[in-house]
Amino acid sequence: MSDNTTTNLIIIPWGSLPDEILTNIFVFLPIKSIIICTSVSKAWKSLIKNPTFISTHLHHSLNKNQNLLFFRLRSQNQKEFYALHNEDDADFTQHARFDFHAPDLYPHNRHCRVVGTCNGLLFLSSVFHADNTLCLWNPCVGKLLKLPSPNFTDATHGRLHASNGFGFDPKTKDYKVIRVVTLLESLGLEKNRPQVEIYTLSTGQWRMLRTDLAPICGLYWTDPQTFINGALHWVAFRVRNNYFHNFVLVFDLGEEAFHEILLPEFPGHMGLRPGSVSVYRNSIAFFRKDNDFLHIWAMKEYGVVSSWTKVLSLPLFNLDFFGASDSIQRALGFRRNGEVILKLDGGRLISLDLETREIKDLRIMGYEKTIVDFYVESLVLLDKATNSEDT
Repeated sequence: MSDNTTTNLIIIPWGSLPDEILTNIFVFLPIKSIIICTSVSKAWKSLIKNPTFISTHLHHSLNKNQNLLFFRLRSQNQKEFYALHNEDDADFTQHARFDFHAPDLYPHNRHCRVVGTCNGLLFLSSVFHADNTLCLWNPCVGKLLKLPSPNFTDATHGRLHASNGFGFDPKTKDYKVIRVVTLLESLGLEKNRPQVEIYTLSTGQWRMLRTDLAPICGLYWTDPQTFINGALHWVAFRVRNNYFHNFVLVFDLGEEAFHEILLPEFPGHMGLRPGSVSVYRNSIAFFRKDNDFLHIWAMKEYGVVSSWTKVLSLPLFNLDFFGASDSIQRALGFRRNGEVILKLDGGRLISLDLETREIKDLRIMGYEKTIVDFYVESLVLLDKATNSEDT
């Protein structure tokens, strides 16, 4: 009897592998490699561009705990760019960098701003109110989708202000853009309700929300939106007896209904310096500056007003960071570990642990319009026939 054992190997061609096995292989590949695989064969391209696979890949990305932070920054030559940094790396290394270039939509990239991010998509809008160019962009796959013109524009309704929001509706598994429009020609803050229109990615169209579903209020022009728990959040105000009463306006994307969250009580009158909301763990936080301090409040239990807790009051001026005297310009948001990211007057970005007060230099230089947000790499939009050239 021979001591040699012969093993018969069965070689299965790649093209004959079941879709389930291919899917399990593809989801573990870097996105650049997945994109390359779409050029291997029509069958692979069809599988990868299928909405089911895109959803499966997103679910895998969300669960693999690669903690990326998105930054909108400016280079030394004043050119704006976007960067992803790895929170799990002790050195906070740059994971990826994206330069936005769409001259057919924005002649200069300074003319657009990032309103929000969600599942790998960036929602961009023009910085000029008269320009209603709105886009969804996935920098990982280079897809840019220009949205159709909204119903309310300066050309159709006169002077107006629109506050935008963007997020994912977990109920319909769809992406939505929300515009809360205040008509300035007939402005009556004590009696007028804003007009609200909704764009859904699945239909590619705008539709109006019933006017009576919006509360009587106004939104501050410069404050960003915050998306958490399937809802958008803005700091809003209501005018009564010539006083501004501020609160958090919440729009639930699944129910398409507005709610309100009262802000923590402050001594004195907030007026036109209302502060801003930010994502904090699975809830929200509130930033407010007065003349001397930056106050940070956290809502420990989402939606429960009594759970607002003041976690820190930081002096704004003449702080000794890393042996240099700096001043805090503003709070940008939070890291996943609960540390707050602050921008100093010189542009340096630092991370502050709210409990230990430990400070880390992120070695990133920000500027006036720097933003920070959580990010996950995805293939969303890969299956869409976009109406703008790839970036």
